[in-house]
Amino acid sequence: MSGITYDYMEKYIQSLIEDNSGVLKELERYACDNSVPIIHKEVGKFLELMIHIKNPSKILELGTAIGYSSILMSMSSKNKSTIHTIERNPHMIKIANDNIRKYGFEDNIKVIEGDCIEVLKNLNDEYDLIFIDAGKGHYNHFLPECMRLLKQDGIIIADNALFRGMVACDELVARRKITIVKRMRNYLKLVSDNKKFITSVIPMGDGIAVTTRRN
Repeated sequence: MSGITYDYMEKYIQSLIEDNSGVLKELERYACDNSVPIIHKEVGKFLELMIHIKNPSKILELGTAIGYSSILMSMSSKNKSTIHTIERNPHMIKIANDNIRKYGFEDNIKVIEGDCIEVLKNLNDEYDLIFIDAGKGHYNHFLPECMRLLKQDGIIIADNALFRGMVACDELVARRKITIVKRMRNYLKLVSDNKKFITSVIPMGDGIAVTTRRN
């Protein structure tokens, strides 16, 4: 389990979510067989919910991996959203592009190759929703550029915000993860203390932080 909530709560919440089928099931099986981390089941359902509420025309994702969450978000929008997703790992980019083509999402999802920080600096689109799921120690560095690219009423969803519970509890912090934990705490402080933002940290999956601007 994730270490974020009690195991019995996590199991119960996951039991309420119907198992995926088709494309998503195949991608989940591949991720499991090849030890590729993808979003938690309940986080996927939360993304689906937010897309139904927000109805975004443009989505930006930081961290593509095999393309699972991009495809999930595209399906959630009934393929009405344009999704730009950033990935620096050439091996993952190939797999993601293969999956995007294989399952017919090439008109909706574009993979942008490169380091997130550098790519963000060169983007000038406006996005209704930004999903951060890359470089766990760099969310605080991503934030200024994400806010620049976010529409006035847009939403940022940051995954892994509680990072195995370490962000919330010093006793859980592994020595090799100290830098990541410090930077994630800094990110959460930035989005929580800034009076221009409204942020809610939700103990779901590995923890998510949802941020929007105040009107």
